[in-house]
Amino acid sequence: MRNYGLKEVSMHSVWFGEFFGTLVLVLLGNGVNAGVTLRKSYAADAGWMVIASGWALAVLCGVLVAQAFGSPGANLNPAITFASAVSSGDYSHLVSLWSAQLLGAMAGASLVALHYGPHWSLTPDQAAKLGVFCTNGAVHNPAFNIFSEALGTAVLVVVAAAIGSHGVAANGPAPGLAPWLVASLVWGIGLSLGGTTGYAINPARDLGPRLVHALLPIPGKGPSNWSYAPIPIVGDLLGGALAGLLLHFAHL
Repeated sequence: MRNYGLKEVSMHSVWFGEFFGTLVLVLLGNGVNAGVTLRKSYAADAGWMVIASGWALAVLCGVLVAQAFGSPGANLNPAITFASAVSSGDYSHLVSLWSAQLLGAMAGASLVALHYGPHWSLTPDQAAKLGVFCTNGAVHNPAFNIFSEALGTAVLVVVAAAIGSHGVAANGPAPGLAPWLVASLVWGIGLSLGGTTGYAINPARDLGPRLVHALLPIPGKGPSNWSYAPIPIVGDLLGGALAGLLLHFAHL
């Protein structure tokens, strides 16, 4: 039986798998943001294709690490965990896994801040530095921003569930390919739907690094844009909940 509780946090458990997998996800994801954004980086100004590709590979690495360290489901995302709870009716593990995901995201973002230490003071644009950590609407419109996040998250949940569904598993790829297909899914979401809000599609991925941005003494960092912070939480959880309902009735 899986141990979702916090009584025993070993180096091989669902909690630690979610923590470590999310750490790797954010380390590599925020890392590509930093590489493309910060001045004097060899990857500076490499563009959206590099960011979308980097985030897809970050998801792949995060999933593999989470599974290796004890979380076979490798959610790495409170919205996916919430969707699973809505679909199954079991909400008992939400707080435990959400804590692992948020703390893992904060740890990963902290490592990015340290890794790019000399580059922060060389980058004058405060908004660009914030964008390394968290998302914002390309056009400020809360209703549409929430819709964009909800739609992207719902696509993430539904297609990820389809990859592991009975119909696909019976006639399609081997189970070992699932992490690669999920990475391709995130790549596709980034390229197709990510241009409006930066596609957080994961509350921990946005909130954890935003907290790190607020807490760490990053040179010339500016404000953390807390007025936008609820959007990738509300939108992503809403999208996850709606997708969870669909999966519940579809019996995938």
